Amino acid sequence: MMRKTRCLQFFLLLLVFQGISFVLYAQDVLTYSATITQEDLKKHLSYIASDELEGRDTGSKGLQLAAKYIANHFKEWGLIGPVRSNPTNPYLQPVPLKVTRFETTFTVKGKILEPFKDYIAINHQLSTSKSKTQLVFAGYGIDDEQYSDFKDKSINLKNKAVVIVNQEPRDGQGKYLLSGTDKPSEKWNISKRVELLRKKGARYILVAISDEIFYRYANAMKASAEKGIISLAGAAPRSWRLSGDIIIPISSLPTLLSVDSAKLAQNVAGTIQTPFKARIKKIEEEIFSDNVVGLIEGTDKKEEVVVLSAHYDHVGIQEGQVMNGADDDGSGVVAVMEMAQAFAKAKAEGKGPRRSVLFLLVTAEEKGLLGSQYYTDQNPIFPLANTVANLNIDMIGRIDQRYKDDPNYVYIIGSDRLSTDLHNIGQQVGEKYFPDLKLDYTYNDPNDPNRFYFRSDHYNFAKHGIPSVFYFNGTHQDYHQPTDDVEKIHFGKLEKIARYIFTTAWEIANRQERLVVDKQ
Repeated sequence: MMRKTRCLQFFLLLLVFQGISFVLYAQDVLTYSATITQEDLKKHLSYIASDELEGRDTGSKGLQLAAKYIANHFKEWGLIGPVRSNPTNPYLQPVPLKVTRFETTFTVKGKILEPFKDYIAINHQLSTSKSKTQLVFAGYGIDDEQYSDFKDKSINLKNKAVVIVNQEPRDGQGKYLLSGTDKPSEKWNISKRVELLRKKGARYILVAISDEIFYRYANAMKASAEKGIISLAGAAPRSWRLSGDIIIPISSLPTLLSVDSAKLAQNVAGTIQTPFKARIKKIEEEIFSDNVVGLIEGTDKKEEVVVLSAHYDHVGIQEGQVMNGADDDGSGVVAVMEMAQAFAKAKAEGKGPRRSVLFLLVTAEEKGLLGSQYYTDQNPIFPLANTVANLNIDMIGRIDQRYKDDPNYVYIIGSDRLSTDLHNIGQQVGEKYFPDLKLDYTYNDPNDPNRFYFRSDHYNFAKHGIPSVFYFNGTHQDYHQPTDDVEKIHFGKLEKIARYIFTTAWEIANRQERLVVDKQ
């Protein structure tokens, strides 16, 4: 009986001790999350999004100044510079990039086409060349049992410049012939058609798209094309969502081919041809930009790493105006900085995390997620097998149209794609510490047409099977505009979401078991 009593006393004592530890643990996370303040966030953002940094374009002096500012603060706060390959400044991970520029001249029947008005060259793998051939209209570029533009199997497209329309044929009731419904078929998407034309030997593929989309692309691409297209050195440039070599506005087809619209509608591949000349000069040069990296080393589980990330680049100066990018992604940058300082303070006071926490500010996100791609695909500082999670922030300082005047929300994307644990921790942190913060999963829907899950740096971690989550406030009218300024940031919202993400990271870094990957 005495032995049972002592066991019960020991068990009760253990419960009391664990309860005290839990209370202290909860108090610790509240103490250090409280060091993330609106005042500090505004102080950092006022520099990061200032005109002095000239929009932080990749490879620019302004981005170098931003990198220096972040790295100096990491060093001041006591974070470790973990980049051993850069002894000069171990807080900077050099990212080798390649800039590709094209000088193109396309001539149709003696008329020289004007870039960004008559065409846009979109295939960055075109090589320097000079050629004279025929421009051939090939309808939709489809060869199917239900419909074919190539019933005449003798049509020769080898070494020709082939034009197709990025649409699908419909019947008299307006239904698509291939699917028999109001929606186009998935089988004959533009990539499949381009693949077919390549097999048929097409030298250049011109895709005619709606005028609205063409001119939207033209306005967006003109400035960046003049500066050059940036890609990772040693890696293939990212592919366009729209395949082909050149895109043209669909309204230009009759003039381009010297035929009327009625004849175009009756086209059989190869029957409409006109002289075409192409002169392409491809110019490449290497540049370097840096990922900025700081480490808080863990205690008993220091080999495992939690990565907190944001991109610190933006889109530079366009049409003479500085694109400051205060929300995109200055808000994410300063949130990561403040979280780094909070973890550093905890570490200095003997309350550091069990797992290591890596603070990663990546370059060239605006050029195609290149900084994070370099880290994950080519040069991870810590093994990906030891990387427990990636918590990525891209725009958390504004309020979108859906919420208007309500700042108490954050969109969460991807938390449940790979790990139930990651999703549940985020939910529990919200319920326990931030009950008035709405966790909105609207954009997490796999069928969401915005496809945000694939459009920020967390995706480069997720594709390697690392549980990842993207925190986001939605788009607004100042997105990628010169009006994305500090004055429009809601610092109360930014503070609350940064504290929420910090608390989530704290839970992941200190729990007994690492996150389980239970989904594919």
